[in-house]
Amino acid sequence: MTDIASFVAKLPKAELHLHIEGTLEPELAFAFAERNDVPLPYRSVDELRAAYRFADLQAFLDVYYACAGVLIESRDFYDLTWAYLERAHADNVRHAEVFFDPQTHTGRGIDFATVVEGICAALDDGRREFGLSSRLILCLLRHLDESEAFDTLAAAMPYRDRIVGVGLDSGERGNPPRKFERVFERAREAGFVPVAHAGEEGPAEYVREALDSLEAVRIDHGNNALEDPDLVAELVRRRIPLTVCPLSNLKLCVVDDMASHPLKRMLELGLVVTVNSDDPAYFGGYVNDNYIAVAKALGLGEADIVKLARNSIDASLLDEAERTRLLGELAAAATSLERSEGSKP
Repeated sequence: MTDIASFVAKLPKAELHLHIEGTLEPELAFAFAERNDVPLPYRSVDELRAAYRFADLQAFLDVYYACAGVLIESRDFYDLTWAYLERAHADNVRHAEVFFDPQTHTGRGIDFATVVEGICAALDDGRREFGLSSRLILCLLRHLDESEAFDTLAAAMPYRDRIVGVGLDSGERGNPPRKFERVFERAREAGFVPVAHAGEEGPAEYVREALDSLEAVRIDHGNNALEDPDLVAELVRRRIPLTVCPLSNLKLCVVDDMASHPLKRMLELGLVVTVNSDDPAYFGGYVNDNYIAVAKALGLGEADIVKLARNSIDASLLDEAERTRLLGELAAAATSLERSEGSKP
């Protein structure tokens, strides 16, 4: 196979599991802290980077929420989003579905409008500047209670034209999907597409609950679904996509090492698995880094990598015309790369 990094870089792809707050690089966090006069509990960029050693999801979330405190003004959310889009464009990401956590901000007095308008302005500029399409998905924090989730959903209603989906994230332990069954019912009635984090730290049963109680059309992570063969069969039959995040799984000790990551087995089982970066500022790599890491560790071939890129487009919330166009671009790129390889002596 040709150089993995070069092959991955040349393939157009979509990223479907990306928390915009999780793209806050330490340098940007300190820049925002200075301009907004907000103290960080770290003395330097190096000290903050040193804190990126996590025993589990909650250890990460503690740092994540502390750093999010530097996001105050709409321009902060714009600049944060723009910095991600520049990196995504460099990785040949042609479509991004971006999660944001409004409760992380409204809980500390930041207006919902400040958050969503800053993010959306950058997404609009990303389409104009890079031709990078996007969709915005609101995530509810599962460690908070149902009433707060209902309040957040109500705040999102005026932005129904900009926010296409509702998801569920934060700490899984003790927070099963069914806790938010009524909130998701209201969200679906309002026309939001339901997705949910499940099966990262939680058991396979949480994946099933996300499907049955929330009617999620896509599962974010989903690793532990493999514990239940009947569930796997259902996911394959219904073609429910899994938005897997390899470097995140490694950093949060979901897997012991990349060689034991279940992604290759997921592909072999026929699951619609995709590769994504989750919270790349904290987990050591953006989307191409994730493709490269898992390809090297699991011995994936070019056909596997193309399959993952195709899955990312198939699993997206793009309309049919946009999806068909992007799939055509991927097919053309893959064919060109195959011919290039075949012409080498």
